[in-house]
Amino acid sequence: MSTVNASSTPPPIEAEAAYDARWQRLMDCVRLQQPDRMPVAMYATFWLSKYGGVSKRELMYDYEQTAQIAERAVLEFEPDGVSPMFAGSALGRVLEAVDYKQLQWPGHGVGDHQPYQYLDREYVSAEELQDLLRDPTGFYLRSYLPRIFGAFDGFEEFPELPGAFYFRAITALRPLARPKVRDALRRVLDAADEVDRYMTRAGQWNQRANSLGFPILGGSNTGAPYDVIADYFRGATGMMKDLFRHKDQLHDVLDMMRRNLVRMSIANAKASGNPVVFIPIHWAPDAFMSPKQFETFWWPSFRQMLLDLIDADLIPMPLWESDCTKRLDVIKDIPAGKCIYWFERTDIVKAFEVLGDRVALRGNLSPSMMTTGTPQEVDAAVKHLVDNVWNKGGSLILDTAFGIPDETPVENVRTMFDAARRYAG
Repeated sequence: MSTVNASSTPPPIEAEAAYDARWQRLMDCVRLQQPDRMPVAMYATFWLSKYGGVSKRELMYDYEQTAQIAERAVLEFEPDGVSPMFAGSALGRVLEAVDYKQLQWPGHGVGDHQPYQYLDREYVSAEELQDLLRDPTGFYLRSYLPRIFGAFDGFEEFPELPGAFYFRAITALRPLARPKVRDALRRVLDAADEVDRYMTRAGQWNQRANSLGFPILGGSNTGAPYDVIADYFRGATGMMKDLFRHKDQLHDVLDMMRRNLVRMSIANAKASGNPVVFIPIHWAPDAFMSPKQFETFWWPSFRQMLLDLIDADLIPMPLWESDCTKRLDVIKDIPAGKCIYWFERTDIVKAFEVLGDRVALRGNLSPSMMTTGTPQEVDAAVKHLVDNVWNKGGSLILDTAFGIPDETPVENVRTMFDAARRYAG
């Protein structure tokens, strides 16, 4: 495939027809109907820095440069579905604006050429879970947000509003006059301005990709209820203790989080105009908990979340990270032809055997092979998936395991796309 200059814009009618053909391929897979050829997806974040010859920090902070690099990649590789690559790569300014505490990023806590580093900590204690259940909004404002965003420092004194009424509703506002609260409000409003600029530019990039003929595969994203509580509230150690010490309360917390995630996910998906909801999965892998714990604590809230999204005419797309082979028979329990299951390290041939009549599959070329392998090895890996999934009637959207690894040689990415079209085009 020849490289296309980003300034080369297809004629509108040609681009519209290309968009429709690509979207049809993706939706045929969702409906478990094989399209005219196997679609190939493109998900990239920091790999764009390698492709564009810039540092990861530059990628995160330079909106226009990042938008141009991402567009150039799309035009060269011509994926059938592309991730919102600007949104996933240009977060530096907004992270800086809110003074985000749960993550280090290139040029902020780690070097300019290093990727994210998540800080696993207990941000909410077990004793505070009842406060979260009783008044989620109040707990977010006064406790949770000040811990994860420096911009919210001062919201600890935000007024208690539930229960206020009549004249009491007026006098309850008095804490907003406190200097610490007013300073925090100013910081938050300034941060909101940057978030608005970022999201506006991200939306423009998505629209630009669409106008060039490339569908966005995942217009919004969310998390699994268990994962959100484990990763961003309790921390790994706290959550594992909760499986034994706070079982009943944990069920209540997961149900509360599910309802909130579903409500937000539906609103975000409708606003994006894209029905595919991307859901990275962190705590489902075989090694993280026993089958009984998975079926008791992890799966019920997530299954209900999938059903809720499906009922809203959305297409959930979980990315099952690591190896989830032992979970396949359990996670099959959903309506057929409604989801895309993206697998990172699970044997996708085995996944096809168990789930082929239930969900479309996405993935899953090995990260180590993509990074250190030869083009010949990439070609062989693509052929293996074509022969053992696509040619046997599988609804497969070819992709890498979890996006293109940061250090993948560009030639290996070219080989992936070329081989897919040669063997299943």
